[in-house]
Amino acid sequence: MSRGSAFAPLRERNFRWYFASSSINIVGNTMAPVALAFAVLEVSNSPGALGAVLAANTIPMVLFLLFGGVIADRLPRVLILRVGSVVLAGTQGAAAYLILTDAAELWMLIALEAVNGTVLALTFPAFAALLPQLVPRDQLQQANVLSAGARGALRIIGPTIAAWLVVGAGAGWALAADALTWLVAGLLLVKVRLPARERTGETSSTLTELREGWTVFAGTTWLWVVVVAFALLNAIHAGAWLTLGPAMAKETFGERGWGYALSAESVGLLLTTVVMLRFRLQRPLLVGMVAISAVSLPLVLLGSTSSVLPVVIGALIAGAGIEVFNLGWNLAMQENIEERMLSRAYSYDALGSLIAMPVGQLAYGTLGGAFGFRGVLVVSGIAYAVIALLTLASPSVRGLRRAPVPVG
Repeated sequence: MSRGSAFAPLRERNFRWYFASSSINIVGNTMAPVALAFAVLEVSNSPGALGAVLAANTIPMVLFLLFGGVIADRLPRVLILRVGSVVLAGTQGAAAYLILTDAAELWMLIALEAVNGTVLALTFPAFAALLPQLVPRDQLQQANVLSAGARGALRIIGPTIAAWLVVGAGAGWALAADALTWLVAGLLLVKVRLPARERTGETSSTLTELREGWTVFAGTTWLWVVVVAFALLNAIHAGAWLTLGPAMAKETFGERGWGYALSAESVGLLLTTVVMLRFRLQRPLLVGMVAISAVSLPLVLLGSTSSVLPVVIGALIAGAGIEVFNLGWNLAMQENIEERMLSRAYSYDALGSLIAMPVGQLAYGTLGGAFGFRGVLVVSGIAYAVIALLTLASPSVRGLRRAPVPVG
């Protein structure tokens, strides 16, 4: 893959504006989890409280994702994203105000995160399915890699800046920055102009369209096998890394060290994008599932040491694995699922992947208190690797190949 072809998507006007919008939004979004985690721990110094706030975001996503898929296959996807960005700017701004004025109570943060989760559920399928409308089919890998590269580059600095803001100025400022980036991202999407998508026949009922999405999901073996695996993997990650992780860091190497670990994950992602710009991924799911098993490494290290350096190194390797899997998964979806069904397929994917996350977020605080943070983290890391690699027992997963590049 030549340098010119690697950056070809940037010559597409709509992709450039989309790329700018998502890049700006990433800066704020990478600050938000760090800021929110330590804001909650200030209000209630308990991993269980943090798990409740995280679950308040995830549960509405589980409830409304399928409807988001139907909406995104009916309405202009870019319009859905514009509206969602404005609403999320408002909710994050409200959270920032409450924290900055010391008026925040746990129930308020839970309520705001519930609104955020609902909006994200209704916008995620549109976001996931928009990219194939922005570039020619033979540029999908480059477009996915460029988007991931921007995420990786900006996520390097986001968590570290957020950690420094938490220590120096307070968690509210990072949430305020996130609110501003949502607003700017929505304004930039106004420049994305796409022709109206054709819909054949009369508009079906919501229930009918949900059934059509289920038929595609249940009839595509590699799709449901990986999604079932990620129901478990994401529950482990949400509970062990995102819920116990900040609490463990606070007891050992501190908030800044946690920010370094999250940034290291993005460094791994970014370095991997440089390789993937020049390497055509031939078996996206085989390579992707082997790569994602590396997420187990920082979990084991976080439970095994009080030093920040091994955890940072483990997070860097995990970031590389996450990027390889994400690229492989998006290519598998974008090349093998019909465009008119793509948002619904992504919504079933996201629903299955997220459905057990609230269980992990709520349960891991109790598990950590009962069995100790360290033991729970180590066992969780081992389980993560085993589950990821077991998916390769399915021939449909390990045997899926890239679609041929169109000629002419």
